Amino acid sequence: MKLLNSLYLTDRVFYVLGAIILCFFASFFILSLFYFALGLLVLLVVLLLIDFFILYSKKSIVEVTRTVAAILSLSDENKVVIHLKNKSLLTLKLKIIDELPYQLTERDFNIVTTLHKKESDTINYQLKPFIRGEYAFGDVHVMISSALFLIRKKETTNAKFNTAVYPSILQMKQQELIALNHPSFTQGDNKRKKVGKSYEFDQIKAYVQGDDPRNINWKATSTINELMTNHFEDERSQQIYSIIDKSRIMKMPFNGLTLVDYAINTSLALSNIILKKQDNAGLITFSDGVDTFLKADKSSTQLKKILHTLYKENYDYSEANYELLYANIRRKIPNRSLLFLYTNFDSFYALERVIPVLRMINKYHLLIVLFFENTELEEYAKKEAKTVLDIYQQTIANKFILEKNQIIKELKKHGIQAIKCKPQELSINTINKYLELKSIGII
Repeated sequence: MKLLNSLYLTDRVFYVLGAIILCFFASFFILSLFYFALGLLVLLVVLLLIDFFILYSKKSIVEVTRTVAAILSLSDENKVVIHLKNKSLLTLKLKIIDELPYQLTERDFNIVTTLHKKESDTINYQLKPFIRGEYAFGDVHVMISSALFLIRKKETTNAKFNTAVYPSILQMKQQELIALNHPSFTQGDNKRKKVGKSYEFDQIKAYVQGDDPRNINWKATSTINELMTNHFEDERSQQIYSIIDKSRIMKMPFNGLTLVDYAINTSLALSNIILKKQDNAGLITFSDGVDTFLKADKSSTQLKKILHTLYKENYDYSEANYELLYANIRRKIPNRSLLFLYTNFDSFYALERVIPVLRMINKYHLLIVLFFENTELEEYAKKEAKTVLDIYQQTIANKFILEKNQIIKELKKHGIQAIKCKPQELSINTINKYLELKSIGII
């Protein structure tokens, strides 16, 4: 039974059989064609036996292994390597069928190649996943045929392997290289004098006239019978949080990725830069409730925590609850921090509903709102209108584009910084904004 499951006849056999049948049919009218057709049939059977012996003389004549990384990068080209080795003394034609994970939606993926006797070869191909999660690779099937190309033998290699698709690590590294050339890395930060005091303790010194009496350290004073005061210095590390809206408005896809995935990739890249600048990176995700709160930290394991947290995030089809987000921020982030909010507003009315909450958040923290241009809508609005229907539709498209610009003006009117950008440019714009704020010292 295994033999029958692995044995396949090629198209060439059926073409020859068709020709033989035609010759037998024509032999009713031309008798000499009967012997010609009979000779062809005998020759075909002999060649089939020879081809069968070539392919089935050994249990396995081609050795196959697949190499794939344990972690793949979302929306990036990931290399998969297939190693082949011809163990026979003949030249073989191969058709490689790799069982890819169902998330890739590749149903007819195959590679055709030729291997000479005792030859080894390596085949590389690229996979570009657009969904986070676990990916299961199956077996590798090789359809083998000789130079006669009458029979194909299927050999199956057990190559089952599970891998995981994480937020784009490749983009994170690329953005790091770009950020290293930013003036804040090459020239340092330009600290601006701030009103008020910081909370990073420096040392205890003797009290002198002009010191803030509220900073007197009474315990140290009682020990040496002299007024002592606590001195503070500017905080070296600020708290930076990435806040991701996972509600249904962020499910919109662009170039294969949803807006949530663009925000996730950007949050990972930004967190890496934050930690490189010795700041504290944190993460908040929310929809109808706050699903994730990762306290800002700059420990060596923080980036790994952020990566694993982002990997597990799922979409939500509910409405975003900004009131609950504000309550969590007030309770869990007592110190003034820089907050990057990744969300989207499709209409001015959607902004009006949440602007009071955004104003309250901005009162206690420095809030940067990042939302997205609808690139497909803008491309459609620029097309030449050919019918009356096109004119109507483009008018509506321009109305939505105008509302996006009004949203920016409204946010700025209330003192909230906002960035509107294309989804594919979100990472670079966000990182540049952080480095800009860091370099002038207003965080």
